Amino acid sequence: MTDMITVRGARQHNLKNLDVEIPRGSLTVITGVSGSGKSSLAFDTLYAEGQRRYIESLSTYAKQFLERIGRPDVDDVTGLSPAIAIEQRNTTRSSRSTVGTATEIYDYLRLLFARAGRTHCPTDGVEVRRHTADEVVQALLDGHAGRTFNVIATRKVEKGGAAKHVEELVREGFTRFLIRGDVVKLEAPPKGIGRATALDLVLDRVTVGEERRARLLEAVETAYRMSDGHVRFDDADSGEKVEFTSHLVCTACRREFEEPRPILFSFNTPFGACPQCRGFGNRMEFDENLIVPDGSRTLRQHAIEPWGSEKFEYFYDQLVRFCRRKKIPMDKPWDKLPEASRRAVMQGSGEYTGVLPFLENMREKTYKKYARFFTRRYLAYRECRMCNGGRLRPEAYFVLLDGRTIREVASMTPGDALKFVRGLEFSERGRTVVRDVLIELESRLGFLLAVGLHYLTLDRLARTLSGGESQRISLANSLGSNLLDVLYVLDEPSIGLHPRDTDQLVAVLVDLRSRGNTVVVVEHDLDIIRSADHVIDLGPGAGEAGGSIVYQGPALAGGTSRTLKYLKEGPPLRIANGDGSKPENFLTLRGVREHNLRGVDVSFPLGAFTAVTGVSGSGKSTLVCDVLHDALRGRGDAGARAWRSVEGTGPVRGVLMVDQAPIGKTPRSNPVTYVKAFADIREVFAAQKKALKRGYKSGRFSFNVAGGRCARCQGMGWERVEMHFMADMFVRCSECDGKRFNQETLEIHYKGLDLADVLDLTVDEAIEHFSDYPALVGRLRVLHKVGLGYLRLGQPSTTLSGGESQRIKIARELSDNTEGGFVYILDEPTTGLHVDDVETLIDVLRELIARGNTVIVVEHNMQVIAQSDWVVDLGPEGGDGGGRVVAAGTPAEVAAATGSHTGMFLKRFLRGTRRRAS
Repeated sequence: MTDMITVRGARQHNLKNLDVEIPRGSLTVITGVSGSGKSSLAFDTLYAEGQRRYIESLSTYAKQFLERIGRPDVDDVTGLSPAIAIEQRNTTRSSRSTVGTATEIYDYLRLLFARAGRTHCPTDGVEVRRHTADEVVQALLDGHAGRTFNVIATRKVEKGGAAKHVEELVREGFTRFLIRGDVVKLEAPPKGIGRATALDLVLDRVTVGEERRARLLEAVETAYRMSDGHVRFDDADSGEKVEFTSHLVCTACRREFEEPRPILFSFNTPFGACPQCRGFGNRMEFDENLIVPDGSRTLRQHAIEPWGSEKFEYFYDQLVRFCRRKKIPMDKPWDKLPEASRRAVMQGSGEYTGVLPFLENMREKTYKKYARFFTRRYLAYRECRMCNGGRLRPEAYFVLLDGRTIREVASMTPGDALKFVRGLEFSERGRTVVRDVLIELESRLGFLLAVGLHYLTLDRLARTLSGGESQRISLANSLGSNLLDVLYVLDEPSIGLHPRDTDQLVAVLVDLRSRGNTVVVVEHDLDIIRSADHVIDLGPGAGEAGGSIVYQGPALAGGTSRTLKYLKEGPPLRIANGDGSKPENFLTLRGVREHNLRGVDVSFPLGAFTAVTGVSGSGKSTLVCDVLHDALRGRGDAGARAWRSVEGTGPVRGVLMVDQAPIGKTPRSNPVTYVKAFADIREVFAAQKKALKRGYKSGRFSFNVAGGRCARCQGMGWERVEMHFMADMFVRCSECDGKRFNQETLEIHYKGLDLADVLDLTVDEAIEHFSDYPALVGRLRVLHKVGLGYLRLGQPSTTLSGGESQRIKIARELSDNTEGGFVYILDEPTTGLHVDDVETLIDVLRELIARGNTVIVVEHNMQVIAQSDWVVDLGPEGGDGGGRVVAAGTPAEVAAATGSHTGMFLKRFLRGTRRRAS
């Protein structure tokens, strides 16, 4: 095979007939400004062609979809290996999937506990062991040598059937029985034996010694066979009894236990899952805080919300009579009532139904739609009382390994789990049984550490991970799969990584490459670009101004592209408070306790730009996206909230979380609908002469309602194809060819373009096309302002990156919010941004601040941190080693702080970066 992956004539999306050569077995970075064509080359050309060729090799059934999938717009691709795409998207929706199951670490833990775990009786606390016949003999030789025993097999019989069993045993040659402590030889059943329910059969009388090993072994095997896996040794002199069994039975309380098998530790199967919560770890239960939302109200003021309407007046009257009988004050605030009184009102007694039994009864009426919606208002997820959130059936927790249950190990971070695994001690035989399992566990845990996920616990739900964390888990899985000669295509693996962890990520990418794979990375991080073997810089601009090769070659070779310039000189920098001034008004959270935050006090300046920093897992998102957001929204009751107090909220009118979640869940939603510009476009088309003549209203031009949209795809332009053997695929609608509308609707034109043509315009092209409509242009211009002028108006929201979705939300805020007083929270807004795009973003955030708003970002990008007004650095490490405020102040003050990882990198950045006047 050739040493190069060669792409000829790539024209996908905005690519300008590119010819590209990528060295096989190299680490290649594709970079450029947003919209320059990076993803079009990496994912829509290289990966898409690799996927198409894979399907070509499959069955005839699979090939029937080939024509519908379509091939990338490229003349030829040669030297292509099987391709794997690892994108920055978390597609996990299941509440069962965890970090451990997603990486298969939990599967190997199940194997380890099944093979090496020891069952312990919860009643007596002793280890429950089963013994093979060989182990029984060895135990006798080790601990009872020289002693003489009667070997007893106890045979259970049904009532009244003992005599018949004795006759059968005598015929088989077993004539000695233990009756009332004496060994008796029988030739026929004795009188009175009919009432017996068990027979103690004496198999042998033997003195324990090495020379009698074979005889002992034969006696044990016979006893196991005749007494369902049990054998007893009665000392002929002292009468002491020694028992063994081939089952897991507690010798103290006779309780029998489940054999440890991998399925016993699986919460994804009915056998292993907790029967109460079915393996989810939590259950929907009625929440008193929802039933009584305002604890300052009295029972007479209808503190019990479900009974506040006339419809349930009967139950309220019941409550009044009950309170009168029990002397529960009706005019005392609910919060001031004694606990016993509140419990009585909730649970009921005698003729009084009680609030909880009433709601449970309503909940059971699932066939009534009203009952379902009514009770759902008062339900909340609560930890399962049976498994305490552990998800497994009780028997799984009886199995211990080095004193720990599988739940305890699954709640560890990768580093702690690795120490646990390496610290396990086994006999030579025991280690042989688990050797392969230990090797897999050590390597997979090591890979999680290598990709910078040292702070995640193995039982963390996969659906709660960020796109960057999810991508790095996929990267760790790729390392664990040991595939060779594969093309890996990655989308910004540095997302969410602190600069301290970048070197580790580079080492992982180099490791993948060193195994004989080709690694193609879409990336903007300058340190990763420097580490690449080969760089492809696309541009020079976005959209139609991009799609060309600006530079191709080694990272640090000569070149004139802006990216290479930043590699040598560093990005531009505008110091925000160069005059040394500091913010004056602060918003302060006190006593924050959530996850790894331990009672910290944090202040954020109002009307300013704050960057919250720290290594991965230090508590940034918990502090800002969870606690601060909830505090400003007034969520949480006084007893359960994660903060003690919040001060300085007077000027704050509201809080808005501008996250990277998709702006819509279906291909119907797109940028132009989100910024509310599509309604204006529909009005333009409805005002055309042909539309007026036909009586078309603006609704005719909507793909969300029937009438003008394509009936087959219902306005999506795409159809889902269930592939069964691989992930479902979206293919262009065969009826409208992706245009979304029916033929009659597309006969209406404005300036020579139908509605499908308009939706295919970029934002910048649409601004020019609709120049006669200032209001419409104003809404489109904000998209241009946030650097998204290259986006197509109708680009499905499902194809937008997290960074693009976030900037569209910012654009909408610029368009709608003109009064100020809001706190904007952004989580890593530089995702997917080139150095030049970061400058545009900072300008936009500054405009929000100029309108009287406050901007708080969770960020790792030094270019942003250095240009903020205030920095709050959490740490010093991730997980249990974090959760403290390491430094807070201006960027210059944090750069001078000791013990701050962010401060150290910020200091280097400020020293090595070219400054320009603000």
